[in-house]
Amino acid sequence: MQLSVIILNYNVRYFLELCVLSVQNALETIDGEIIVIDNNSSDDSCAMMQKLFPNVKLIQNKENIGFPKGNNIGVAQAQGEYICVLNPDTVVAEDTFMKVLAFAQKQSDLGIVGCKLIDGTGRFLPESKRGVPTPWVAFTKITGLYKLFSGTFGKYYAQHLSENQTGKVAILVGAFMVMKRDLYLEVAGFDEDCFMYSDDIDLSYRVLKEGRFNYYFHETTAIHYKGESTVKDETYMKRFQEAMNFFYKKHFKSALFFSLFMKIGIVFFSLAKMFQGKPGIKIIPKSYLLYSANQKLADKLHLVLQKKVLFHDLKTEKIVISSAVKSKIGAEIILDNEFISFKKCIAILESSRNKGFTFKIIPKNANFLIGSNNSNERGEIIEIE
Repeated sequence: MQLSVIILNYNVRYFLELCVLSVQNALETIDGEIIVIDNNSSDDSCAMMQKLFPNVKLIQNKENIGFPKGNNIGVAQAQGEYICVLNPDTVVAEDTFMKVLAFAQKQSDLGIVGCKLIDGTGRFLPESKRGVPTPWVAFTKITGLYKLFSGTFGKYYAQHLSENQTGKVAILVGAFMVMKRDLYLEVAGFDEDCFMYSDDIDLSYRVLKEGRFNYYFHETTAIHYKGESTVKDETYMKRFQEAMNFFYKKHFKSALFFSLFMKIGIVFFSLAKMFQGKPGIKIIPKSYLLYSANQKLADKLHLVLQKKVLFHDLKTEKIVISSAVKSKIGAEIILDNEFISFKKCIAILESSRNKGFTFKIIPKNANFLIGSNNSNERGEIIEIE
């Protein structure tokens, strides 16, 4: 078997359905399998999987055992030569795995491959590629200095590479990681003692120490709805500090210098918070644009959304965001996956980012809209029926 896709789920039933549907499509031309591990979700994630995806291997844990252990359990049952650790709040294109595997097979001393990640509005997620978070690099991240001087301070997000440039990087994000299963087992997978925010850093770094090379691969894009939160509250700061302390104590024995930098960074952070405005108000779309070939769906959405839904009939129109549509600032674009591939959905998000739109996808054969207008939030689900 060529590829095993490992998806660890916890209480994101609708995002999981969308993710698994996209992965199934992406595995149609690949000898692969999907393994979903559920960490004792209280929603109907498992019931949904059993009903809609009966052929997918489902592992139901009796408690929430965390990200590292959950993924390790999944990989232990995988049969693929390669594995992909994938978040349940992601969407991959139909050719994502085909492209990534073709790239991986050409590399010598391969470590981990990551791809370009965007959020639900099409914006590039900088955590798609990162550097080793030395004390100084972590300091530039926490203080925001990396935004001001990308050359000198741009190592945290590996800014030596642009988002549209493939190349070697040190650290990849756990939302999408492709590597050989044997290598994963050789380095003992994710460290089950890791704190939040450090498990993927730790795994990436251990792979580097084995003399392997990690790569950011820009030629395929996936949506990661939740992304890394950029809202720096006290809880975030505490978890980030714990994670980095764990990393330094494990790999560098002493976290003394990091602690000093963190104390300085927290002062900068506190000052910045004093001048920071209030959290953004949730944006309500001014209008809705449905791209589909199902007129009845447009009528149904009008009743559900209580607003006019402009219907773009794909039987007669091309799937383009025309200049006329681009003038409708504040509109929400709804993409019907029954008639629009995931690859095309992703391309539309990317090409229309920063243009004042929000987006929702209707998964094939589903009765809900799903998307996210802000990578700091979990997203939004609107049931149609």
